[in-house]
Amino acid sequence: MSPTSEGRTSLQPRRVLLTVHTGRRDIVALARSSAARLQESGIVVRLLDDEAKELDITGAEVVPADAEAARDTEIVMVFGGDGTFLRAAELARFTDAALMGVNLGRVGFLAETEPEAVEETLQAIERCEYSVEERLAIEVDVVDVDGTVVGGTWALNEVSIEKAERSRVLDVVILIDGRPLTSFGCDGVLCATPTGSTAYAFSAGGPVVWPDVEALLLVPTNAHALFARPLVTSPNSVLTVSVPADGNRARVSADGRRMVSVPDGGRVDVRKASRPVRIARVHASTFGDRLVAKFGLPVRGFRDARHAGPGHELTTSRNVFDREVVDGNGDVVAGGEAAGGGTRDDG
Repeated sequence: MSPTSEGRTSLQPRRVLLTVHTGRRDIVALARSSAARLQESGIVVRLLDDEAKELDITGAEVVPADAEAARDTEIVMVFGGDGTFLRAAELARFTDAALMGVNLGRVGFLAETEPEAVEETLQAIERCEYSVEERLAIEVDVVDVDGTVVGGTWALNEVSIEKAERSRVLDVVILIDGRPLTSFGCDGVLCATPTGSTAYAFSAGGPVVWPDVEALLLVPTNAHALFARPLVTSPNSVLTVSVPADGNRARVSADGRRMVSVPDGGRVDVRKASRPVRIARVHASTFGDRLVAKFGLPVRGFRDARHAGPGHELTTSRNVFDREVVDGNGDVVAGGEAAGGGTRDDG
């Protein structure tokens, strides 16, 4: 999908909202230089009021960090790791703005650009030479024992229905489309999107799903059961996790950012959200390429990593911890100490 100008006329200036992990000086410096470049090209730079002082960018608009922050902006440009990206997704949730991330964390599956390619990314924004992907998001209803919806939230990656008391097992009943499937004790249950399949669900043993696949994932965590396999369902399914009234108390965590308590005897219904999340893409690399680069996957055969066999055309791979680039002979050809390493919940 190509970028659009919905809600914006030729008389209105183009706007880019910056969201920045301001806890690191190298990230702040990169955001400042990027803002200057955008302003030189006539694009209005917008900042969040809780970041503006640290960024100190002359001539920038400053807005509250609320649901209106990304209104009338074309791009929300994210400088940080996946935690910063997920915060930006909240800001852009009910607008037409597309998210474009510069990965300054450790792995950064959500971000489009590595720091060394920022120049190319800025040029693409200036020239409107980017595409926009629409990613499936999920909506959550928390329902009490009487069937009344008492809370709700949404997620781009996953929602975790987890035990509130660490010392006790959480008993759950799993239903798909209103029909009971199985029950077990566990630490929790993850309901994830394809985008979130490389996040918490991946760590819990779930499958990697290409982000353009329309599906919902259900992944138990530390289940006490013989049948507790990860499930992949239709995007039109409703995933339900029901918690018995006499069991451990539960809560919902959405993208590790938003918490909702589950009442005793209540349930959590998860379904595809009516509104997707828009992510801007500049580079031509595929999701498979990103898997190889982020995880340093061996693509030359396990018997001889130096053998010029299948996969040899992928001549470089990244070490996600220090950003070293390794050539086909296993020699380090580039690196970057300054890139540092954030975590999933940086910023």
